[in-house]
This record gives sequence, structure tokens and C-alpha cells, in this order.
Amino acid sequence: MKLAFIIDPIHQLDPCHDTSVALMEAAQILGHEVWVTQANLLSVVEGKAWAILQRIELIPVQLVEGRYFAVNPWYKLSDAQRSLTCLETMDAVFMRTDPPVNDSYLYATYILDYIDQNKTLVINSPKGIRGANEKMYALQFTNVIPETIVSADKQVIRKFVEAKGATVLKPLGNKAGEGILFLQSSDRNFNSIVELSTFQGRVPVMVQTYLPEAKDGDKRIILLNGEPIGALNRLSSGSDFRNNMAAGGTVAQTEITSREHEICNQIAENLRHDGLIFVGIDVIGGYLTEVNVTSPTGVREIDRLNGTSLGRRVLVWVEQTLQSKK
Repeated sequence: MKLAFIIDPIHQLDPCHDTSVALMEAAQILGHEVWVTQANLLSVVEGKAWAILQRIELIPVQLVEGRYFAVNPWYKLSDAQRSLTCLETMDAVFMRTDPPVNDSYLYATYILDYIDQNKTLVINSPKGIRGANEKMYALQFTNVIPETIVSADKQVIRKFVEAKGATVLKPLGNKAGEGILFLQSSDRNFNSIVELSTFQGRVPVMVQTYLPEAKDGDKRIILLNGEPIGALNRLSSGSDFRNNMAAGGTVAQTEITSREHEICNQIAENLRHDGLIFVGIDVIGGYLTEVNVTSPTGVREIDRLNGTSLGRRVLVWVEQTLQSKK
């Protein structure tokens, strides 16, 4: 197969952490061609989606005594093959650009709409990504999420926080815990926090009841075509209430509970309907808090903790799906 990965600049990726690298490595090990591009290198020409692609060869990371190690450099790009290529010549395209989901990101998904998915599999569906804000997508599953509001109105937010006590405020478009704040009505900075987070009432934010179980971790579960295939528990560093790895959190081995299987089963049909094939959900205390669809991460850590190869599993699924269409 020929596979294209739309990623952030390759030199910014961490081969020992980034799921995109794990997926590309798995594809290469299975004998497939791996090509990379960036969202700003996409075009529509004659009604088709094109991209400036470069062939990449990776030196896979090594797991030694529970830690990943990578050589430097860990990849080689072929300048000779850098060319504008119709994306329908690829067997599959992985959209793996990190948020924020800003204008540039959205325009990239519009361009990807011009790939005929009967010819080329796009993971995740550009239409699905646009329709699935990572914070708000969970709101449709009201019986498995904590009490939540979305608003830009300071008084609406204050009323909710006063009723619920401790809450968590989340910007709708960020990633990796960026801008998430612990919020109580008694906070002397309450008004300033809300004003800054909502850009003076112009941009809505999500406010959720704080779950005390967060002290025991924030579980990331990876789903492939609606089925859970692995999980890890993220724990705060102690100096930050957030459990995100990017905020200094650590990771631990975990199991997927029966309650979490119920959550996965409840959202699976919607995910498949929306073309959201590779997804990472966040669960705290048996409640769904986020559905990550843009560039969900955690594969490296799950593989390291459990001796698995989730990247291989994803690529085998892609192989089988494409084969079934022939």
C-alpha cells in the first residue's frame, strides 16, 4: 500500500511519544510505502485533492528496559521524490495534524473532501472531524458524561458553578490540557478567568462538574472503528490538577472496566457513522469527558506498558478494509 500522513513538521515530532510516528513505523514494517505532507501543502486542482508529498524512511525506536530510545536522525526524507501528487493515488490518507482546529485546519478538511473515499480511505473522515468538536461531541451521550454546560455568558457560567461547587473550565478548541482551569465561584479571580477564557463573552467554553476521581487518574482509551483496543491511565504530577502527559502527567498500566466497555459500546455506532475510525476517548471515574478525533495519542505509552503494537493492529485493519473493497 501507499500511505500518506498529514502531520505537523516532522522535526517537531517525538519518535518515542508521538502516535503518528508509531503508525508510520508500523506501516513501514509491514512493507508499505510511507509518505508525509503538511496541511498547508494541500491543494485542490481540477476538482481533486493534491499534496506535496515526500517519501520517508524511518529507523524504528527500540524498547530497552521499559524505555524507548531513538537514533538521531530517526528519519530520512527523499527530496528527489518531493512532488505534487493527487491523493487518490494513495491507498489511505491519515489526517494527523494537531489542534487547534482553526481556520487553517478546517480548510484542510475541506480540501480532503475532494478525495473519493471509494478510491482512497481517509482516516479520520474530514466531514467527521469537522462535525466532532473534541469537547462537544460527548454531549450527545448525556447519560455517560458529567454535568456539563457550554456558554460564553458569565452569569450562566456563574450560576452553574455556584450550583455544582468545584468545576473544570475547558476551551473548546485546544489540545493536551491547554487552557483547562479549575473553577469555583468563591475564586476572587472568577470574573477575570471567565472573561479571559471567553474572550470577553465572545467565545463559548465548556464547564463540567469536577470529578474527585480525577485524583486517581484520567484514562485514555484508544478505539479502532468503534472497538476499544488499548488504554492507559494518566496521573497528575502533583503540582498540577491536570493529568495530561503534556502537562507533566505520568502514565500507568490499566484495564478497561465493564463501565468503560459500556461507554465504548454506546458511542461506537456514532463513531462509525461519522467516519471516525481512530479515536481516543478520555474517561474519569466512569464518565466520558472528551472524544479525541484529530490526532489522538497514547499508542506509544500503551505499547510500552503492555508489550503490544497498536500501530500494527491499526494498519492490519486498514489492509483488511481496503482488501474487502476490491
